[in-house]
Amino acid sequence: MIYLTTAEMLTSIGEGLRATRLAENLSQTTAAARSGISLKAVRNLEGGKNASTAALVALCKTLRRVDWIANFAPPELPDSLFDRPPGAPPRRRASPEGGRRTRRG
Repeated sequence: MIYLTTAEMLTSIGEGLRATRLAENLSQTTAAARSGISLKAVRNLEGGKNASTAALVALCKTLRRVDWIANFAPPELPDSLFDRPPGAPPRRRASPEGGRRTRRG
């Protein structure tokens, strides 16, 4: 498996977005308008710079490449996974500082 730095991954994603946009014959301005995001957001995404997840999703939808982000979304979990068996003790929350509880008083 090849490990990329965050910057390399963002650059790769940006290159893919740009190539797809150009294949769709869209300008950055048109892609931004159709996506409901700013031109700066499109430029940031294509340039491998930080942009919001919402901007990424919107642009992928416009470019008809939702499949690129679908792998990030966890599968829907049935509600039954969260049900406690009858008679089970209540769940406890994690305590601060690695399990050490402090007493007040």
